[in-house]
Amino acid sequence: MQPKIIGKENKFSSSDFAAARLYEDENVLVIDKPAGVNSDDFEKRVHRLDKDTSGILLIAKNDKSLDFLQEQFKKRKVKKKYLALVVGNLKNKEGVVKEDKSSSSATESRLRDEGGKEREALFDFANARVIETLLGRSPKDRKKQKVYLPFEPGAQGKRKAVTEYKVLQRFEKRRYDLIEVKPKTGRKHQIRVHLSYISHPLAGDKMYGFKNQPCPEGLKRQFLHASYLKIQLPSGEIKEFKSELPEDLKKVIKNL
Repeated sequence: MQPKIIGKENKFSSSDFAAARLYEDENVLVIDKPAGVNSDDFEKRVHRLDKDTSGILLIAKNDKSLDFLQEQFKKRKVKKKYLALVVGNLKNKEGVVKEDKSSSSATESRLRDEGGKEREALFDFANARVIETLLGRSPKDRKKQKVYLPFEPGAQGKRKAVTEYKVLQRFEKRRYDLIEVKPKTGRKHQIRVHLSYISHPLAGDKMYGFKNQPCPEGLKRQFLHASYLKIQLPSGEIKEFKSELPEDLKKVIKNL
């Protein structure tokens, strides 16, 4: 059964579903969503991918399955991995950095040294493999999300966001890194905001990238692909789904 498409501009056809299908049973359809397709246009989509992000997308076939699957996302029982190309070469040292709103010691240390070296020692995200911050809507642009520090005005009520990453391949001559990203929470634009915050935005990201940021040859979108997902299905079976980089992103890597 083909899921109902509710977006008027979505031209996803029956043949497109057939080509993109990774798995299907009576309760769920798993597709390899192409870039340019809006996941919000699919009725009963379980989670969302940005329009220009490709990869694994779950679509429920009934309300009961939708509730079951979304509950797993809420309880953080779903394992997700993304492939991303970032601008610059990450330092990639071991470390965990935490900026939780309950962390008064971190706040006090930051305030004691507004422009100083101690701030870098406390919040050197570029040296970490786990990014943990508060995340919420930007007051300057309602379409964007931003990182909030625990002592910052407007931080109250913002939700914790945790992203883990590791470098898979370096392109030192062109100054790009291919990384694997594991979001531990599911906030809007989380990966894009976190990578931009540590000064390594996604290649091709027009919203969160640097001003006049160079773009790799042939890249027409943000380089982000949902490559892995592990979840328990309504049938009780635990399934793993994998998706390779699409051809447009493979060509970008080949040209680096």
